[in-house]
Amino acid sequence: MKKPAKLDIDGKEYELPTVVGTEGEKGVDVSSLRAQSQCITLDEGYANTGSCKSAITYIDGERGILRYRGIPIEELAEKSSFVETAYLLIYGELPTRAQFRDFSNSLTENENLHEDMKYHFEGFPYTAHPMAILSSMINASSCFYPGLMGTRDSQRFDVQASRLISQVRTIAAFSYRKSRGLPIIYPKPLYKYTENFLHMMFSDVYLDYELKPEVVRALDTIFILHADHEQNCSTSTVRMVASSQANLFASAAAGVCALWGPLHGGANQAVISMLEDIHESGDDGSRFIAAAKDKKSSKRLMGFGHRVYKNYDPRARIIKKVCDRLLNSLNISDPLLDIAKKMEETALNDDYFVERKLYPNVDFYSGIIMRAIGIPTEMFTVIFAIGRMPGWISNYKEVVDNPRSRIYRPRQIYVGEKERHYVPVDERTAKVKKSR
Repeated sequence: MKKPAKLDIDGKEYELPTVVGTEGEKGVDVSSLRAQSQCITLDEGYANTGSCKSAITYIDGERGILRYRGIPIEELAEKSSFVETAYLLIYGELPTRAQFRDFSNSLTENENLHEDMKYHFEGFPYTAHPMAILSSMINASSCFYPGLMGTRDSQRFDVQASRLISQVRTIAAFSYRKSRGLPIIYPKPLYKYTENFLHMMFSDVYLDYELKPEVVRALDTIFILHADHEQNCSTSTVRMVASSQANLFASAAAGVCALWGPLHGGANQAVISMLEDIHESGDDGSRFIAAAKDKKSSKRLMGFGHRVYKNYDPRARIIKKVCDRLLNSLNISDPLLDIAKKMEETALNDDYFVERKLYPNVDFYSGIIMRAIGIPTEMFTVIFAIGRMPGWISNYKEVVDNPRSRIYRPRQIYVGEKERHYVPVDERTAKVKKSR
């Protein structure tokens, strides 16, 4: 029996249950605190608040560990595929051959958008950001399949999940083509998941894009590394919306909107922007590093440090190797990569960054990979969303499958005006004139 935690408030002691996770994580269950004491906990930004119990992803930020359903990210990145990883996240186990075949076939069967969806794309201006189109079109897509929005059952969910994972890449590719004034390229059933996305992005009407294995594998690895990451901003948003019993498409569209923020999914785009500015200034990164250490400077080192990891981001180790292999295989000499390597080496050996545990994160190299593939910077966050979709679906499923699930409803500490009374407009106006 776990010993309860004891909390003293105004001389009165309260006992609160303690919770221990399978990896030894400890928590204090404060769900009954307000009922007992009329007090709530205050944790702005939820940095120390556990919003749920989850069996999907485990992170140990101090030791630099990331596991999906117990399997280390290093093993999945080396041995698995994005589709297999998606199945693992959603259903809890790696699939058998038959399960994998059925899941892959379901993705293929659901990869095409309803033809009338094309008219929705035509309604966006060419200047529309792909993330705005993505969130809108995910919501719109659900309108064409009203049967999926009824009472939830496992079979209906399987179709929902397959359709969302498959169509998110189709929507993303169509939105890219729209922004460039290019004709839409439809998916090919013979292509695998990531191959099909590259085909829809870059093929011409009469000439298919050359699918190089090293390019396909690099992008597939990016999808795997982004597939889930515990209770981050967008995933928490998905769970919040799911708790209201909104449908899967609405919940995922909300996740896209949360991911769009530059402090979340837009970080890899910020890294490329930083490296481009450094290169254009004639710097090799040294002057920028020095400026980033100066408190008076406005320079900020992007792609270093993480809200959770206080050690080297395990995804960064993987993606750095992928980046090196890709650029070597494509025979690309990218000055931004040279700057990135110089900055990483300097930061890892500089006491200023080491003491603050500012290590490279996954965003530091992912942008360089996408740049090498030919994906424009405005699509970087969309790539993130495609990769994160299985994680959002897994968390949605966990919420709606929980028989004890309740609508999420955080409390607050009110710091506004005390009670006051309505003042007629004439009196308000006279008071303002008098004060002048």
